[in-house]
Amino acid sequence: PRLLSQFFFADQRVTRVVAEINGLDAELDPQQYLLLLNQLHLSQAHLLAVLERIMEECIPTQRHSRDYLVKFPEELLVDNLGNHMLFAAECLLAGTFLEMEESDGAQLRPQARNLLCSLELVRTVLREQSLSQPNSYPEPVRAVLIQFDRLFAEFELSYVSSLVAVKSPDEIYRQQEIIVLFCETVERALHLGYLTQEMIDGYEPLLMFTIPRLAIISGLLIYPEGPLSLERSPEEMSRVFSPFYSLLKKIRCAVRGDGQGCGAAMGPCMGLMPTPHHRDLLWVLSAEELCLLERSLCTAE
Repeated sequence: PRLLSQFFFADQRVTRVVAEINGLDAELDPQQYLLLLNQLHLSQAHLLAVLERIMEECIPTQRHSRDYLVKFPEELLVDNLGNHMLFAAECLLAGTFLEMEESDGAQLRPQARNLLCSLELVRTVLREQSLSQPNSYPEPVRAVLIQFDRLFAEFELSYVSSLVAVKSPDEIYRQQEIIVLFCETVERALHLGYLTQEMIDGYEPLLMFTIPRLAIISGLLIYPEGPLSLERSPEEMSRVFSPFYSLLKKIRCAVRGDGQGCGAAMGPCMGLMPTPHHRDLLWVLSAEELCLLERSLCTAE
């Protein structure tokens, strides 16, 4: 049950697989090479998972900040991201530049070298500690863990930033605005009886459509100064909704006296008559009409 003992055996597995790979001719037995390579990735992932638990137990208040993760695209935030970073560092050190320019790879190579050297030091120190005092973490052990944690975080941020466009502070803030809008929308929908707590607790699939639909109404009508404010330019809106800027304007388009636009099409359905005055469709809905609209948006149709 001791973490240092778990680390010792996980480290042994990595060492054994590496030795088998080094003793194999990949050209003569490519299938065995691929099998061992997969075993190496799995054993490294397990080693990093145990190391993560050790750092949480040994240096919980001295961990390097991971706030930068909010800048990453959501599709990159996977459970085995750390193992991907380790593999990328090994490739860079070997002179292989995966999905990046050679100049970027050359700049990252010193960081990759420092990270891998730090990992080897951590493995050596923890192996020795597991054989001598597996129940304690003296200061030298803590020091190498703190250094490795910092180097890993710095490499992770640098590597991902060189591959993809990370979010700016403004983009992160706009994303948080959308999160707040969705939360306010759900709270309002529960209060008005559009949704039930049981639907939310049970992860009702229909909510994937219902909540964004209701959020559009909330963003345009209930919180018009919020993240869906049409006073902003498309560039100032969250990327969740900015591609649909023109469509959002149509939803709140004016009723035109010449009978053109969606006002003429939607007017008869909502009991509205085109007038020469420019008025937003949502603003002229009565409370009953708004309730009918929102309940209709909660259906599967």
